[in-house]
Amino acid sequence: MRVWALWGSIALTVAGAGVAHADVKMSGTFVSDSACPATQAIKSGKNPGNISTEAGKSYDLLAGNKDEPTHYLIQMPGADPERRWVKISCGHVTGGSASATPAPSGQTKPSSASGKPEYVFALSWQPAFCETKASKPECKAQSPSEFDASHFTLHGLWPQPNGNFYCQVSASDKANDNPAHWGDLPPVDLDANTRAELDQVMPGTASKLERHEWIKHGTCYGKNQQEYFSDALNLMRAVNASAVRDLFNKNIGKQLTSDQIRGAFNEAFGAGAGDRVRVSCLVDPSSGRRLIGEITLGLSGPINADSKLADLLMASAPTAKAGCPKGTVDAIGFQ
Repeated sequence: MRVWALWGSIALTVAGAGVAHADVKMSGTFVSDSACPATQAIKSGKNPGNISTEAGKSYDLLAGNKDEPTHYLIQMPGADPERRWVKISCGHVTGGSASATPAPSGQTKPSSASGKPEYVFALSWQPAFCETKASKPECKAQSPSEFDASHFTLHGLWPQPNGNFYCQVSASDKANDNPAHWGDLPPVDLDANTRAELDQVMPGTASKLERHEWIKHGTCYGKNQQEYFSDALNLMRAVNASAVRDLFNKNIGKQLTSDQIRGAFNEAFGAGAGDRVRVSCLVDPSSGRRLIGEITLGLSGPINADSKLADLLMASAPTAKAGCPKGTVDAIGFQ
């Protein structure tokens, strides 16, 4: 579904065999699902300051320890040192680009026991995202009268499993898939109506976010660009016409819990729908407030123009991890 990028690559020496290995650079956001040790070294478990992640909190993602990582390197402001390793089971990754986990060469593949395709559908609360990315053009253009002041915005529709990226994408396009070079990626070909709606519902098109989403995720969707974004916009309409959007709109400037958010999904899309929902928060660097930044939905089944979000939610496996327990619904503009 708002993109959070930080690039960097450092060398990591793995003890034991005496062989030097390089970590694999990644970018985006690591969202901790629980409190986990954040260590300086993987093998020794050395943890100066006895630092742990905080459930529901987001951290800048720097690297994985190998192509198919067991640990992520994250940035933890205030820790000494700030770069720490956490097990991948501690949380989940959203946004950004990663060279970890080699891309498959095929199209969308079934990833569940039922054989149905699975997806993560990522929704952003744009005012919160912009508190951390004030220099982006879509954030400079914020206005109380605009769509993103009171509606969820589209981050992305991501075929699963995680790592199903860059299907049949050229090496040059992969190399350009970082925020500084999204403008060098091929334009996305959409009809005029879809383009107009996408520009409204995905403000990040001002930063060419749609090019990144297509290259990394859409190429593995199994359909063309028009169909991929049309399907995502259909799902966005369902969310923004629901009790979930009403809950957020009525509580701008106030706090909501993950239980309240999951309850709104149950109300809108049927009992149990909320069990397929995970909440991510971020910290406003200027005030320290914990803000609700993103909601991710687990979906399962073929997606087309007639698909019902309720059916796709209920067909997916529930998650016991609600993510961020509580956060503020940020108002438009820099607070």
